[in-house]
Amino acid sequence: MTDRSNANQPLSLNQNASVFESGSWVGRVWLADQGPAVVLVKAGAVYDISSHVATVSALLEVTDPVAYLRALPLAEPLVALSVLLDNSDPSQRDPSQPWLLAPIDLQAVKAAGVTFATSLLERVVEEQAKGDPAKADAIRDTLVSRIGADLSQIVPGSAQAEALRKVLVEQGLWSQYLEVGIGPDAEVFTKAQPLSAVGHGAAIGIHPKSSWNNPEPEVVLAVSSDGRIKGAMLGNDVNLRDFEGRSALLLSKAKDNNASTALGPLLRLFDESFGLDDVRNAEVDLRVEGEDGFILSGRSSMRQISRDPQDLVQQTLNENHQYPDGMVLFLGTLFAPKQDRDQPGNGFTHKPGDVVTISNPQLGTLCNRVTTSDQAPQWAFGLRALIDNLGRRGLLEVAATARQP
Repeated sequence: MTDRSNANQPLSLNQNASVFESGSWVGRVWLADQGPAVVLVKAGAVYDISSHVATVSALLEVTDPVAYLRALPLAEPLVALSVLLDNSDPSQRDPSQPWLLAPIDLQAVKAAGVTFATSLLERVVEEQAKGDPAKADAIRDTLVSRIGADLSQIVPGSAQAEALRKVLVEQGLWSQYLEVGIGPDAEVFTKAQPLSAVGHGAAIGIHPKSSWNNPEPEVVLAVSSDGRIKGAMLGNDVNLRDFEGRSALLLSKAKDNNASTALGPLLRLFDESFGLDDVRNAEVDLRVEGEDGFILSGRSSMRQISRDPQDLVQQTLNENHQYPDGMVLFLGTLFAPKQDRDQPGNGFTHKPGDVVTISNPQLGTLCNRVTTSDQAPQWAFGLRALIDNLGRRGLLEVAATARQP
């Protein structure tokens, strides 16, 4: 099923590389004959810091990870950042040189859904279309006229939201998506398993039975086990609109497939140059370029989110649910593509070979090529493999607790 006619065309993985010249950046790379390594990126160079902290999870448990990293004695650089970025393209890779992995490891991968009014409306459209994209336009127009309210102005859980809920229930328009969109409780689900996310340059997977799907460009928070937000990165919450539209009980199949979660390119830690307010004001750009000449572009503005990022973290990690290895949280997107790609009225869906580029001036660029989940490299390196690998390298001691510099 996968069209490989453009599979060997190089990806542009060095876009916005100048963003890494300032700020505090960490990531993970694959080292030939060794395995995964935690790296620090500084002044255009990449340093292996695995002998001090062998997992990103352990690093984020440090009270002040930025101060910790600044105190580390650094040896010779592992590789230049520009070389690492280029080598992260599978079609151009020198397997003897490092390449990027997703910049997290042991953390749970969670996602918040229906956090923007636009995406809220689109989830209701999917639900009523029952997975048929041809019905979407008519349903969308009907909903907008019948709801009769600007959902972006509704504060979730407020008295105004409750009043609207009662009206919509009476009209037969209430939906499970409206419940999590403007009700008191956010939708938070498990997006992927620890170590299953792919990184910058890797293939991303669409279930081969899906015919209506899309990328979801999002900001993703990195959170320690005690609920402190330590940094942020970009993510693609790859979405199957037809699967979830047929039934919300198919959410796990719509969201969690081989290579269906992309994170990166690096994790930017919060410091004096970048913090939660920057996340709240972030603009995330998306560009999809198809082998058929189709181009889709859009922007998701975090200023339009209906729930504050801090509130979403607290609804995820609290006295009712702990994450001892920390977690990362996709914050949602307002981007839901409606542009027709093939047949009029059928909207957008991916095709194998699509190049998806997600970018932000403060978080860099995450670029991946689309394939199907059965054609993407299988996920084979899990927790047992990591434990065995770190044990052979004598790094188990620093896998759970950072060694003091």
